[in-house]
Amino acid sequence: MNLVQKIVAKHLVSGTPAPGGVIDLRIDQTLTQDATGTMAYLELEAMGVDAVRTDLSVSYVDHNMAQQGPNNMNDHLYLQTVAARYGVHFSRAGNGICHQVHLERFGAPGKTMLGSDSHTPTGGGIGMLAIGAGGLNVALAMAGQPFTMQYPKVIGVRLTGALPPWVAAKDIILKLLAVLSTKGNVNCIIEYFGEGVASLSVPQRATITNMGAELGVTTSVFPSDERTREYLRAQQREAAWQPWAADADATYERVIELDLAALEPLCAQSPAPDNIKTVREVAGTRVQQVCIGSCTNSSVRDLTLAAAVLKGRTIHPSVSLLVTPGSRQVLQMIAHNGVLATFISAGARILEAACGPCIGQGAAPAENTVSVRTFNRNFEGRSGTKNDRVILTSPEVAAMAALFGEVRDPRACDMPYPQVADPPAFAIDDTMIIAPLPPAARAAIEIRRASTIGPPPTNDPLPGDIRGQVVIKVGDKITTDHIMPAGPFLKLRSNIPEYAKAVFNCFNEPNQPSFADRALALKAAGTHGVIVAGESYGQGSSREHAAICPMYLGIKAVVAKSFERIHHENLVNFGVVPLTFVNAAEYEKIAQGDALAIADLPGQLQRGGPISATLAKGTAIQLAHALTPKDIAMILAGGLLNTLQPKKR
Repeated sequence: MNLVQKIVAKHLVSGTPAPGGVIDLRIDQTLTQDATGTMAYLELEAMGVDAVRTDLSVSYVDHNMAQQGPNNMNDHLYLQTVAARYGVHFSRAGNGICHQVHLERFGAPGKTMLGSDSHTPTGGGIGMLAIGAGGLNVALAMAGQPFTMQYPKVIGVRLTGALPPWVAAKDIILKLLAVLSTKGNVNCIIEYFGEGVASLSVPQRATITNMGAELGVTTSVFPSDERTREYLRAQQREAAWQPWAADADATYERVIELDLAALEPLCAQSPAPDNIKTVREVAGTRVQQVCIGSCTNSSVRDLTLAAAVLKGRTIHPSVSLLVTPGSRQVLQMIAHNGVLATFISAGARILEAACGPCIGQGAAPAENTVSVRTFNRNFEGRSGTKNDRVILTSPEVAAMAALFGEVRDPRACDMPYPQVADPPAFAIDDTMIIAPLPPAARAAIEIRRASTIGPPPTNDPLPGDIRGQVVIKVGDKITTDHIMPAGPFLKLRSNIPEYAKAVFNCFNEPNQPSFADRALALKAAGTHGVIVAGESYGQGSSREHAAICPMYLGIKAVVAKSFERIHHENLVNFGVVPLTFVNAAEYEKIAQGDALAIADLPGQLQRGGPISATLAKGTAIQLAHALTPKDIAMILAGGLLNTLQPKKR
């Protein structure tokens, strides 16, 4: 057995553990953050359970930190009190980014975890089967329900050799993105193995599994070995360690060979994380902003390496350098070991331990400038600047760019490679994590609910006939950032009527009706809204709002060439029908504003086979779906919340 098969076998509740089968997995841990967590806990409340039923659930505050207006802190107060009421650990604002903190303080080899953030697979760096999902799926897991998923295809990545100087863990995942791209990897899991694994520390492995989310795979996982034990010992959590590895004769769907010694510094250019170039190819590109941090590259090791490049030097006059520690632990340690002082002396601006610029929360670059970032995504406009030029790199390359004001291959610079070892012991201070109260004390907790927090909206049952109109037609690789922007809109996550006004904001034209205006007008007229899209619709973030808000506006179906896993799940959860073209060429027959009718859609879904649809021009097209009987039942009911019968406390 490979490692994925072993962890799945240990947690299998029901289903067929074979390719093509659907399985239910027991979930040990859950993770939420404040941008997705408010809705997830509102959904948990709607289920009527008394307490979470996982081994461990943690609620983090790391996204909405600006607190411009009351919305953000209203959410934080709700999250803190609902966590106390339901028996959830609460990581307070300032304690750090959820993935970094969870790796440090809670992650455990061999455990399953579901998180309402697409970068939950970071936990795979410590040997977890950690999967990103929509908030409703995470709420179900907290309520004790198993997670339903397709039995995965496991792609093995055999690592040999060791990284040469100036080549980083970031270059491993960038190389894999060059091989696999961001699409076509749905229902796959990446498993790393081979002699090269032992050369990578847990923070390095976590960088790789974190950005593995951009591959579109379900998750990525490393074995749990002596390096894992070493990390947990340094975190004073050695008792959580267990050895987990594939059998020597394990088989994989496919094996990709990566010789670490043969890699060179790489980067990803806008507008996608799989637009990979070698750093030497883009060397000389002028740079005006550098951001070091995010949940991908903000460990003590990452920041120490970057600081070593800058030590005794000052950043280039044309560059603004921003540094984001991944956690309070990281910030405390770099404050004591001189790394923080080095950054400040070099001219860096130090941001709080939070997601910040990675999700468009401040630090937007200037127009027509280049921003070099150690982040995991560079979707167009995600930085907060339209038509931005964002280059994703390792901390070492980013520090060089800050120093010289241009992209440089560090191997070509006359500078010795810094020898940085992982700390033998980490600073342990969990005072910013509020542990659950004893069960007897929880009933007295008053959950704080402010005026900016609304209930999760529900959908009507699926109508018998879809009398639709195409509200928008979009192309390939549409991300959830395109559908539901973050940045200044992020504070509206718990207010669906207001947030829904921003759906497809990037495609709205000045002085023209917005997508929301057009969709609501159709809804008022009794016409069902339809979205038409190209390949890989719903890439990126797990934000279920990209399904909730279109549903609220009256969207009944999305017709695409293909879907990404999490968004497909979210559409089903909220009663929006995800359909694909039987013949992808028929995408060209449809235009925005066209009528699209589907007679007896419930019956067609239940009977199986192609779905017959008709355009206003009388053109017949054939559609398909990948829905299970359970999915179809949810869609017929108008979504998962309509199928749940709340229990009295």
